[in-house]
Amino acid sequence: MIRAMTEKDFYGFWPTFKAIILAEQTYAFDSKMSYEEALQLWLKSPLRTYVFEEEGVILGSYYIKSNAMGPSSHISNCGYMVSETARGKGIARKMCEHSQMVAKELGFTAMQFNSVVSTNKIAIKLWQALDFDIIGTIPKAYKHKELGLVDAYIMHKLLDD
Repeated sequence: MIRAMTEKDFYGFWPTFKAIILAEQTYAFDSKMSYEEALQLWLKSPLRTYVFEEEGVILGSYYIKSNAMGPSSHISNCGYMVSETARGKGIARKMCEHSQMVAKELGFTAMQFNSVVSTNKIAIKLWQALDFDIIGTIPKAYKHKELGLVDAYIMHKLLDD
């Protein structure tokens, strides 16, 4: 079930969040980020934040916000995280599909991911299967913990029916 995230939920989600940023393979978040900074970034700053919950366990989460301000505020941006034990079960797909419905309800006309790490093949394949296009490459944009500098992609999708 996908539902709105609470502060209590974030506390339960924190180990997943921390593990993902410590891995330094997919998110351009400071690996030394504190709990309070993460809470602000993931739950308090976005327009909405959701969890994917199954039998009382939070398996994933996503946020949605405007990608930019003013004349570009019609484009949404999202971030998705799935716990390591829940990967490969279609949770990211379900959250992305849900986020697109929410984006339309909020009046967004497009969704853009600003920095999809080129080595994150599973995410890229999923986003492309959901009709996102790579519209740009940022050379050596991400300092991968194991691979060093790698490219990142800008991915985009129009949300019209």
